[in-house]
Amino acid sequence: QVQLQESGGGLVQAGHSLTLSCAGPGISNYAMGWFRQAPGKEREFVAAISWSGDSTYYADSMKGRFTISRDNTKNTISLQIASLNVEDTAVYYCAADIFMKGAVTAQHSTADQFDYWGQGTQVVVSS
Repeated sequence: QVQLQESGGGLVQAGHSLTLSCAGPGISNYAMGWFRQAPGKEREFVAAISWSGDSTYYADSMKGRFTISRDNTKNTISLQIASLNVEDTAVYYCAADIFMKGAVTAQHSTADQFDYWGQGTQVVVSS
């Protein structure tokens, strides 16, 4: 069982930046991803990072403003979001792929690729 805990969400003004974190024992061994779910919408992929951090993959719509990173010494991953807008309002989830080694690819853009999920952290962007 892999327990993941997101943090860093909250109420943010549009135009500002925010960094979300995800922590959990042993996640330094796993490829990790971030997804989000806006009210009334399906969960969508944001970004993924390989266990080593050498490989990242972003949804096309997330390229430029979103940056995924990790610190394996602290068993954490992060998601930096720049220039927030109201459309970024969502619950953000981190997820662990405990089987895939090597580079992350488009395969990681699907929720089915991931084995464990956190409870999510709410981000609300005000205009």
